[in-house]
Amino acid sequence: MTDFAKAWQLSRHRFAESVSDLNQEQLNFRLHPDVLTAGEMVLHVVGVELWFVAQLTGSELNEQDLRLTKAAVDGVVNENPFPFSGEEITPEMISAAFARGQEIVKPHIENPSQEFLTKEIKSALGPIITGEGALARFAFHPAYHQGQVHLIRTSPRFPA
Repeated sequence: MTDFAKAWQLSRHRFAESVSDLNQEQLNFRLHPDVLTAGEMVLHVVGVELWFVAQLTGSELNEQDLRLTKAAVDGVVNENPFPFSGEEITPEMISAAFARGQEIVKPHIENPSQEFLTKEIKSALGPIITGEGALARFAFHPAYHQGQVHLIRTSPRFPA
């Protein structure tokens, strides 16, 4: 197992734990108009994972996975609307998204090929990165959003 995989498993597990007990209202609580909800953050993280792996492997994605990849940038780094509504973002959907991301990423982060590590792709923020850079982002990204979930959860307005 790579160091990337160890860091990814830890940060992703803690991120998943930070949202695992939230109900639909809590998943869709928006701290202020310019930030993602906790539920949107999960779909965004998984969308980045699916998008990067698809680029690195050349694999085809099904319709639902393609929609998740839109959450990598739409409503996050561009002005397009987020691809999922609050009505769709449920605890069950979040759980399924986490599982799908794990299924797609795990084999590549645990044992990446040299071709995977050196291939160049476009990142969610725009710069060209290598597969190794993608793995570094996978390891860090969930922890970044875990911190944001903590801020959301500690808001005095957060639904009980």
